[in-house]
Amino acid sequence: MRSQLKHWFFVYFIVVFNSAVSFAQTKDAYPFESEIKSFHKQDSLHAPQKGGILFIGSSSIRKWTDLEDRFPDKKIIKRGVGGSEIWQLNQYYTKSILLPYKPSKIFLYAGENDIASGRTALQVYDEFRKFWSLVKMKLPKAQVYYLSIKPSPSRAKYHEEFAKANNLIRTFLKDKSRGHFIDMGKSIVNADGSADLSLYESDHLHLNNKGYDRWEKVLKPFL
Repeated sequence: MRSQLKHWFFVYFIVVFNSAVSFAQTKDAYPFESEIKSFHKQDSLHAPQKGGILFIGSSSIRKWTDLEDRFPDKKIIKRGVGGSEIWQLNQYYTKSILLPYKPSKIFLYAGENDIASGRTALQVYDEFRKFWSLVKMKLPKAQVYYLSIKPSPSRAKYHEEFAKANNLIRTFLKDKSRGHFIDMGKSIVNADGSADLSLYESDHLHLNNKGYDRWEKVLKPFL
């Protein structure tokens, strides 16, 4: 009897362990799957018009809740995935929430989470070049705008690496006829270069409405 109990306990352990591993692998293989499925559902109900203006990237895009309302005369498509990194965009999402829309303009905010999770400025730069190549291969006429990594107060220890990534991408885009680097940081700092905390939410990471007011002014000429 005791040996049978041991046997069934062992089997149960193996099943539970394998299920956990399988779930973890699935989760790791396709991060933020629920958000992507939500976008797919939106698209099935109301597909965005081709040739629109796509805002894509991490939570700085996702949390800009009134983005479309700020530019009512523009065909804005917002596809922000909170917490996402640029390598994930390249590996998983470009084919599903970028290329199908065939946007005329692409505004990308990504790279901040990559560096905060341990990647270097050079790795972010390399991933942006991959993003550029992916887009240009399928949408050669699309204008690509890289929104610089912002100096989030809660991530002060990464600011030097943020600046390196911004400079590398800025230099890369200088000779690209359909590539643009937009400095978003200048609009949300004080005169001495320090972050203006009044423009951030309490987490000192995400912008509040006042912060997005500043970004709106910066972006308006490019839309």
